[in-house]
Amino acid sequence: MKEIETKIFSTIDALKDKVIHVRRDIHRHPELSGHEEHTKYLIKGILEIEGYEIKEFEDHHGLVADLVVDESKPFVAIRADMDALPIQEQTSKPYASEVPGVMHACGHDAHTAIGVGTAIAFASVKEQLPMNVRFIFQPSEESQQGGSEELIRDGALENVIAIFGLHVYPYLQTGQIGYKYGVMMASADVFEIEIFGKSAHGARPHEGVDAILVAAMCVNSLNHIISRRIDPLHPAVISLGTIEGGTAPNIICDHVKLTGTVRTVNEKVRKSIPEMMEDSLKGITHSMGAKYDFHYNFGNPELINDDHMVDILIKVAKKIIGEKNVIDLKDPVMGGEDFSRYLQIVPGAFFRLGVCNPKKGTCAPQHHPKFDVDEDALPIGMKILAGAALEVMDEWRKNSHTK
Repeated sequence: MKEIETKIFSTIDALKDKVIHVRRDIHRHPELSGHEEHTKYLIKGILEIEGYEIKEFEDHHGLVADLVVDESKPFVAIRADMDALPIQEQTSKPYASEVPGVMHACGHDAHTAIGVGTAIAFASVKEQLPMNVRFIFQPSEESQQGGSEELIRDGALENVIAIFGLHVYPYLQTGQIGYKYGVMMASADVFEIEIFGKSAHGARPHEGVDAILVAAMCVNSLNHIISRRIDPLHPAVISLGTIEGGTAPNIICDHVKLTGTVRTVNEKVRKSIPEMMEDSLKGITHSMGAKYDFHYNFGNPELINDDHMVDILIKVAKKIIGEKNVIDLKDPVMGGEDFSRYLQIVPGAFFRLGVCNPKKGTCAPQHHPKFDVDEDALPIGMKILAGAALEVMDEWRKNSHTK
């Protein structure tokens, strides 16, 4: 496998300019969740020429590209997400978004370009590979449910024995990667609360039921769930994101709507929080003579890496960038990522790719209008993904020969 790896890495080095071109094309033409048509067809056009079997789908813009060595053999998969965010770009870069109010502020353009480049590199050694490779280009990662569920439903993980993915990370320097055993990212749920009061004149509040006051009491109570009812050794977050209510300064409001998100890294805690929230809402609204509706939607689960797949990533990364640049992130983050759904089905691992370069101005946080990536990180991401896939192939080949 060493010879194959050398050839793939050499190809990746030669592909750098092309991969940057692909990334900048996607960056200039960002597409929101559910609208990734240009991105999909760009990928399709490149990979069909490279000999990939392309699967498209009627109800979403996901794309699965298979490099089939032998139909009787399994696949190792690499996933890249494609969607952008509703943010107005403020970078003034020559490849800045040409779509008003939409930009790749989370680096999915880089993920897609890395996926394309890695796929091209594998195509160059197709005849030498011991098993098949699948590239999953996923839409709608930024949506609440995420596009992974649709792709899994449509067979993206069929005959897959391992999967790898990455995310660019401005909190690590270019040339570094971050790994994490076990839980790496939080579950991501959302909720909606409606408070129903009774309208009255602002000068006669005793004749009404003030939905704004009740909502304020509910917000205060919900924010105490984490600090007083959850074990502090199990991180959790309840955040209110919107609050809407009222029509005039002199009218007692009769309806308020609130929305928010809950993040946890422990499934038992996750399941208990909706009940605690409802307890608070029920008690406050009853005491104030109001009513409420509460809707809680479970989103993506915790992202839990497979220990052996993390071992593989670490082994590969140390060879490529050196041991000191392979960083144990130790603690999970409270952001969500629907790569977690793939990991519920097949073993795999997700890692962080450092893209911060102060001289290039690529250290702005994700979801920021000045977010950008250091494109020198792209070949590093490609090599680590490719190297990890090759390690899985080598293990599978050795195990197959011993049976």
